[in-house]
Amino acid sequence: MGPAPRRPRRHGEVRVQTMRKITDTGFVERQIGPRPPDLAAMLAALGCDSLDALTDAAIPADLRAVSPIDLPDPLDEAAVSARLRELAGRNNPGRSLIGQGYSGTLTPAVIRAGVLGDPGWYTAYTPYQPEISQGRLEALLVFQTMVSDLTGLPVAGAGLLDEASATAEAVAMAKRCDKGGSSRVLVDAGLYPATLAVVRTRARRLGIDVVVTDLAHDLGDCFAVVLQTPARDGRLQSTTELAGLAGRAHAAGALVIAIADPLALTLVTPPGEWGADIGVGSTQRFGVPLFYGGPHAAYLACRDALVRQLPGRIVGVSVDADGAPALRLALQAREQHIRREKATSNICTAQSLVAVMAAMYAVWHGPEGLRAIAAGIHERARRLAGALRAAGFALRHESFFDTLWVEVPGRAAALGDAAHAAGLHVFRDGEDALGISLGEDATDAELAALVAAFGAAAMSGPWGTMAATPRTSPYLTHPVFGAYRSETAMRRYLRTLSRRDFALDQGMIPLGSCTMKLTAAIELEALGLPGFADLHPLVSPEDAVGYAELIGTLEQWLCAITGYDAVSFQPNAGSQGELAGLLAIRAYHESRGDAGRDVCLIPASAHGTNAASAAAAGLEVVVVASAPDGSIDVDDLAARCAEFADRLAAVMVTYPSTHGVFEDTLARVVDLAHGAGGQVYVDGANLNALAGLVKPGECGADVSHLNLHKTFAMPHGGGGPGVGPVAVRAHLAPFLPVDGREDAAGIMVAGGPYGSAGLLPISYAYLALMGADGVRRASQVAVLNANHIAARLHEAFPVLYTGQGGLVAHECILDLRSVLAPAHLSVDDVAKRLIDYGFHAPTMSFPVPGTLMVEPTESEDRFELDRFCDAMLAIRAEIDQVSAGVWPADDNPLGNAPHPLIRVVAEEWTHPYPRALAGPGAPAGLVAGRGPDKYWTPVARVDNAYGDRHLVVRLA
Repeated sequence: MGPAPRRPRRHGEVRVQTMRKITDTGFVERQIGPRPPDLAAMLAALGCDSLDALTDAAIPADLRAVSPIDLPDPLDEAAVSARLRELAGRNNPGRSLIGQGYSGTLTPAVIRAGVLGDPGWYTAYTPYQPEISQGRLEALLVFQTMVSDLTGLPVAGAGLLDEASATAEAVAMAKRCDKGGSSRVLVDAGLYPATLAVVRTRARRLGIDVVVTDLAHDLGDCFAVVLQTPARDGRLQSTTELAGLAGRAHAAGALVIAIADPLALTLVTPPGEWGADIGVGSTQRFGVPLFYGGPHAAYLACRDALVRQLPGRIVGVSVDADGAPALRLALQAREQHIRREKATSNICTAQSLVAVMAAMYAVWHGPEGLRAIAAGIHERARRLAGALRAAGFALRHESFFDTLWVEVPGRAAALGDAAHAAGLHVFRDGEDALGISLGEDATDAELAALVAAFGAAAMSGPWGTMAATPRTSPYLTHPVFGAYRSETAMRRYLRTLSRRDFALDQGMIPLGSCTMKLTAAIELEALGLPGFADLHPLVSPEDAVGYAELIGTLEQWLCAITGYDAVSFQPNAGSQGELAGLLAIRAYHESRGDAGRDVCLIPASAHGTNAASAAAAGLEVVVVASAPDGSIDVDDLAARCAEFADRLAAVMVTYPSTHGVFEDTLARVVDLAHGAGGQVYVDGANLNALAGLVKPGECGADVSHLNLHKTFAMPHGGGGPGVGPVAVRAHLAPFLPVDGREDAAGIMVAGGPYGSAGLLPISYAYLALMGADGVRRASQVAVLNANHIAARLHEAFPVLYTGQGGLVAHECILDLRSVLAPAHLSVDDVAKRLIDYGFHAPTMSFPVPGTLMVEPTESEDRFELDRFCDAMLAIRAEIDQVSAGVWPADDNPLGNAPHPLIRVVAEEWTHPYPRALAGPGAPAGLVAGRGPDKYWTPVARVDNAYGDRHLVVRLA
């Protein structure tokens, strides 16, 4: 039987590309760190004469790709830049007046250059090591303070993925808080269709009944009500109406979830003051480009009593070991990496980078500036309303903020086309109404052109109002929102914050399972092109032909690399890709009459998001044991497959394993899962060891999510944005998230049809520059670099798990337990000591407590690899000094790490080790002309427990 047919393209016909063949683009050599002589020496030390010999030795023969990946010949940087400009030029952003949750905005140049374009911001990792993340933690604390002030709710998180999924998270949060046992949530008809579709998708698997209704009527049995303000048709409800709704909901025992426009909240009474319990919304219009739908940071705020149910991350204020204020992520015991299927959400990657942009937009403009922007938009909307009414058009609502709904019976197409001819995109609501939403970027000349397109006279006097009570409470009162009005001051503030962080532009971030590799500058160039950055996600297909070709081509390339048949780009994080894949599996089983398949088998070593995503998909998680060598215990898996044969939906595994090994068990796992009627989900987190070498689809896997922010060179941005498209074999393709804008019946996991589409040019550029040979070579060198570290360090720190030939995959687990025990030290002490040596710590105590999981990626050269190894060997010598009693267990370089500069230059030095050891330069590092300048952490070790006991989540 031949290969399964591919699903018809959703993105339109992809034209055949003519790509000029480049014999040697030079880019691959710049992406891959080790130079040829170093590669030869590193291979020789492992007993291999080539990269092919190494990977053949490490990867089981029956798993290797049977055919090379089918990618075009690589292009050079100039050709890729030209190609992306051509694709962007084939899109037609015009001036977007479509609205529906996405508004035109003006990104201040100082933020565009100082945040979005600064590697100190976009190459940083999630702030799990708070001592070296104080800058971005402060920026996110600014974000939380901004949201709390604008919503009038005391607690806000550090940003969610988008407004639609944040609303779904709020509904799930309200259900967790419910004591009455109701399964109904009442949703006002004024929600955006995409938001409603995502809420329905998520609620169905949680046993929640979504009822769309007019909330002005009696509420009846429900655990929460959800409303949008202003509503999708622009109506701005009165404060009296909103307060009355809140009172009736509370009397019925229900929570109130308000989806509110944060810019409108500068002018009208905020949700926290009229009775809302949870506030949700998008901060996109705070200086973040449209990006064809994302990435955009959503917000979620709540009353104090609900804080422990808040999904995602919360930044909190604590103290360091010297009693100085210090920031860290608060209440992490709620999160998926700790609680797994019992977590408050499956969110791992958030939208940190764009949340920082939104926060800095508020810092730049301040409360007066934001109010002026909002007032200007409203006044232009009123003048436009006056002109349209003077021309005889009826407007649906008299009370509005920025959106007019114009009644045009039978004329929507003709008038919409006239506006389009003038370069203006409006929203068509069937044949009888048009929506016009004004953003900060709409000019008077464009509004005059719109009026003319409607056949009206020139702009006239204003009409309409805001029925809501004007806001009287202050907001953004902290000095940070008024201190940086000149560009000089703002640039220095941004630099001060980024200098407190450790990012990839300063040194290696060897995090296992997180793949912090180079994001080349050329790959980021297209991010700001108007055709990509300024395109609204709901423009007609004719206005997005460049994006259609880019997305279609990228789908072809990812299918070629993975061996799958179809890809959906809607998931805007790896966690959402997991969820989408599991939802597709459930829908597939149901289509075959197997609705009772509701068990997901997950190895004990799996990433926490696996279990959390399975729970979000309504699956029962059953843990599969690990064998002594760290591999999946196949006997236990067989027993569980037999036990749940009638209920098995999926077996969820990571390959290479979370233990950093190319296991030889995958084929057996596939056979067992399929034999019991289940599907096989291969977590794509470790694809950086597979691309060009192993195709999961060829190995029998049915679905994987692909972290573009890992394998395919997309920057992590200090904890996001991420992109997690889901790839499937043909039989699951009909159940992928829908890309259509009006179809609410299918699966939707994000509001934008293509998720964080604004970032896709980065991975497109990476693959166009690398080509098939480059992609394969990158994976091979990632494996080589990990084995180089394992070989150098195994005598000092045993490598816990190895595969065939004693080799590891692209990461290795260093077992510190036997080394640390005699010294009464912990793995945390080693992690903090690495900061003194100029490194971000590897992943700590996952998947095995007391270990470090090290992933160097292919981007690090031999110098940096050896610098890390030298640092680890120096730390081993320090541990031995403690074990021997030379330094006491309670006063030594590890236990006191990290050492901020203020400690090192203190007049009095009372420790038993030399002052010079507090901030070492050698042997870890500063060779003339190489290596970063000494990084000094701004705080000493942070006291996490203190911060949770004294919870402060906003600027004081």
